[in-house]
Amino acid sequence: MKEKSKQTYGFILAAVLISLSAALYFIHYLFFHDSHHIFLYLVGDIAFVPIEVLLVTVIIHKLLEERDKRAMLRKLNMVIGVFFSEVGTDMLGFFKDFHADGSSADMLITSDWKAEDFCKMQKAIQNIDYKIDVTRGDLCGLQEFVRNKRNFLLVILENPNLLEHDTFTEMLWAVFHFADEVGHRKNIQNLSKNDRDHLAGDIKRAYRLLLRQWLDYLMHLKEDYPYLFSLAIRSNPFNPQAHIEFE
Repeated sequence: MKEKSKQTYGFILAAVLISLSAALYFIHYLFFHDSHHIFLYLVGDIAFVPIEVLLVTVIIHKLLEERDKRAMLRKLNMVIGVFFSEVGTDMLGFFKDFHADGSSADMLITSDWKAEDFCKMQKAIQNIDYKIDVTRGDLCGLQEFVRNKRNFLLVILENPNLLEHDTFTEMLWAVFHFADEVGHRKNIQNLSKNDRDHLAGDIKRAYRLLLRQWLDYLMHLKEDYPYLFSLAIRSNPFNPQAHIEFE
């Protein structure tokens, strides 16, 4: 019913505007009796309409859309930063201990890294064989950690800006799924082999996506927020020598 009312209002508005325009043209003719002048400018104005449509709906709209997109991405990067500060970085620290053949040497990111270094590492991690062994790391500590962070993850998932970032959303769902799985285990120290294998698969999925997103986030910090990048590399979970304090 409301939609029909809007359409009716639109038709009435269009009719009123057209009638007003016709009335003004008629008044112009009554005063000057110059139909040639009226039709000359009328055709000229109509001829400019396609160009006006191009300027308004294509060029200006595109510029505004790009501006809105940049603003949205800035907000989203703030959400990503909060995620890694609260959950992501610590979870990487847990996950790396389960990676049976993992090497942390390549992840010793320094202030000298450039965009090419991050891109090279992104390609390299796609070829990693993520062999996960849940008996290697602190599964009990990880279970307690994700239980404490469950409400935070739920709040992050409710953020509408995530719809603009497919890879982060995919990673977040993988992390949340693993948190759900491990959080519901009643006796984490006495798991069957099938249960260990299932959790290993969940860790593998979340770890791969989390690692990729972490590198993207660090590259963003390196380019736009060097002071935050400095903190990130001083809390690098892959660097056993990393510490927040400056020497």
